[in-house]
Amino acid sequence: MKNFLIILIMKILNFILKILGKKGGNFLGKLAYDWNDEIFKYFKISCPVIAVTATNGKTMTNNAIGFLFKEAGKKVISNIEGNNMETGILSTLLKNCSLTGKINADFLVFEVDEGYIPILFKDLRLDTLVILNFFRDQLDRNGEVESLILKINEFLKTYNGNLVLNSDDPNVSRLAKANPENKNIYYFSVDKYKFATKEIKEAGEGKFCPFCNSKLDYDYYQYSHIGKFKCPNCKYGNNSIFKIAKNVNLENKSFEVDGINYKTKFNSIYNIYNFTAVISVVSLYDIDTNIIQKALEKFQLNNGRMEELIIKDCKTIINLAKNPTGSNVSLRILNEDNDEKELLFVLNDNLADGKDVSWIWDINFDELKNVSRIVTSGSRAYDIAIRIKTSGYDDNKIFPHLNLDEAVKDLYSTNSKKYVIANYTALQPTRKEILSLK
Repeated sequence: MKNFLIILIMKILNFILKILGKKGGNFLGKLAYDWNDEIFKYFKISCPVIAVTATNGKTMTNNAIGFLFKEAGKKVISNIEGNNMETGILSTLLKNCSLTGKINADFLVFEVDEGYIPILFKDLRLDTLVILNFFRDQLDRNGEVESLILKINEFLKTYNGNLVLNSDDPNVSRLAKANPENKNIYYFSVDKYKFATKEIKEAGEGKFCPFCNSKLDYDYYQYSHIGKFKCPNCKYGNNSIFKIAKNVNLENKSFEVDGINYKTKFNSIYNIYNFTAVISVVSLYDIDTNIIQKALEKFQLNNGRMEELIIKDCKTIINLAKNPTGSNVSLRILNEDNDEKELLFVLNDNLADGKDVSWIWDINFDELKNVSRIVTSGSRAYDIAIRIKTSGYDDNKIFPHLNLDEAVKDLYSTNSKKYVIANYTALQPTRKEILSLK
């Protein structure tokens, strides 16, 4: 009766929020969880539950999986707007369940914050877990990446469902050994692409074997510590691959898996990994290849994640970057573009971003190509401006503005191509300000 009343009250509140034009975020889930922290046990779920977690890329991967299932005619419930902690996911369930807690869907697909995997799935069933990557992120909230990996490893010791892992990230690949009894391990990988390097170019975490502590040997690095690796001592890294992306062509925005050509609207190696994970997951549920092809070609986020816009006749690419790896991937995409361009970098230090912004010193600004001018903004506009200056970039071409409106106007005072990088709380305000000029 308690759970019935909680859900009834949340339904009424959700109706009021809709009238007010509010989405509510994790508000409903927070209220319900405060009243009963075991409410997840009340839900009656008969369909597969899929979770995607990672430091970077979980929103895109989660939303793409849900989109492909919908294109296949399936009913999907998903937290496509983010809200990836337990209260956000609870809000999604509360909005979509009956008063008795029954969920009517073909698939539940959730993006889940890395730190909340053990918490959420203590009481909620899980059929497939996708893990894309692990990087340092918000150290004042998450701590060192190793502590996060160990928490998930502990959870996986008793998990026997499908585990879809990035074989090219030594921090992720190691998790296959958490439960030797689990035979449902599926590795995905991406073949060496045009801009892969012999030496690591950005900050990375995967330097030593997690099992024998030997230094890992890399044939090549795709970005950060993601690449083809193996341990020279215990041979860790020699995995049997379920799905591998080959013939990656970023100019054509295409790649192949199992001899099938896929085209997307995205042109970064980072997203090729995301889409290879997507193909791996939907293949487990027998989605037709033709549907996957057509859906991937149509899929786009339009929420500031590798979003392309035309603003005042200027091609503009906006991307989220909330840690060194995300920033370096964005700069890698910028550098792989031979056109002349300008950069806007917006950096905040709000609570959701992490107050510690020392991570900006691991961003690789040293090799910027064809960047004629850089505008900075956000509460830490001057910090990021100083970081860029110390990399050797001409300080006469750096223009910091604490006021975001002034920064965006300055950016569009010229007519060249624009790249925009913004961290977590800066992304949507920056996007909104840019769109106001359209």
